Amino acid sequence: MINRDYYEILGISRGASPEEIKKAYRQAALKYHPDRNPGDKESEEKFKEAAEAYSVLIDPEKKAIYDRYGYQGLQGQGYQGFGGFDSTIFEDFGDILGNFFGFNFSEFFGGETQRRARTQRGGDLVLEVKIDLEEAATGVEKEFSLSRHEACPVCHGSGLKPGTKKTVCQACHGRGQLRYQQGFFTVARTCPHCDGRGEVVANPCEECRGTGLVKQKKQLKIKIPAGIEDSTRLRISGEGEARTAGQSRGDLYILVRIATHPFFERKGKDLYTQISISLSQAALGARLAIPLLNGQSEILKIPAGVQSGDVFKIKNGGLVEIGDHRRGDLYVTVKVTTPEKLDREQKALLTRLAELRGENLDEIDNTWLQKYKDLAGHRAHDQ
Repeated sequence: MINRDYYEILGISRGASPEEIKKAYRQAALKYHPDRNPGDKESEEKFKEAAEAYSVLIDPEKKAIYDRYGYQGLQGQGYQGFGGFDSTIFEDFGDILGNFFGFNFSEFFGGETQRRARTQRGGDLVLEVKIDLEEAATGVEKEFSLSRHEACPVCHGSGLKPGTKKTVCQACHGRGQLRYQQGFFTVARTCPHCDGRGEVVANPCEECRGTGLVKQKKQLKIKIPAGIEDSTRLRISGEGEARTAGQSRGDLYILVRIATHPFFERKGKDLYTQISISLSQAALGARLAIPLLNGQSEILKIPAGVQSGDVFKIKNGGLVEIGDHRRGDLYVTVKVTTPEKLDREQKALLTRLAELRGENLDEIDNTWLQKYKDLAGHRAHDQ
């Protein structure tokens, strides 16, 4: 609906706590409420802006995406249902505002004009999907079987025995709400006898026992975008549990877990790995084929005289990030391995090399002792 800074709309900092976000929204909602500003289109728009800003910033998942990618990040990249206004955000304090002003939030925002209790969604589902790092790098489509509640095929979700009708709830007299007077306020609560529907099932369906729901399996496919990170949750709107006839489904959340890779370590969009090279490769230099996540390889040139711990970068050898097509790099750390067992000929060759370099392996090497003494002397002189 808008492309303004949500924090600016509510007048809060990016580090605001959930309590501060709620407080700022309450103040804005009361200030710009249409019943306080009849006929004022500007106040009406500000009221809607505050509602949208709150709906994003109070949701940890939406807020994380907004903070990282901005308004556009809520609109795509495999995330469905993000962005835009959701009238269910008034559940925290809609009763107070609505009854204080005698105002119907759902009708004002273009939703259904039924009471909130009658527009409840079905329950949300969470499914964990495990992928490997290669799939996270390129993106992948996964197919899975999901067990969830569906509308009963006998009563079509009504919960009624075929040929019968619902009766008016005697507790709320069909209103779906029970109202209580508390001082100046009239507080409305969903009727517990009819769950806010205003009607009850006197003759339940034998197949679903009046619930209107039966458990069934459903095959679903989901596209996991390239660059996704471990523990990311994807939301598929409307693929959760059904509730009853005439009410929308909940959402399905896919928790993506990425398996530990035996060769690469991931940090953001960059990859890190460690390779071992021989003593002769370190001394003379070498050309090594380094595997990449896309199944190809890159030739890494190791210069002569490389030291253990030296790091080399393979440009564009990493991953992309969601919302950013620039690829990260691969960092390769070199570890020089010393041979543990040498035969007689190998020992002779290394001994000859040491002699050519002027090294006497039979004498005590005082190089590091002398460096320490020199360092201690400099420190004493400086004091």
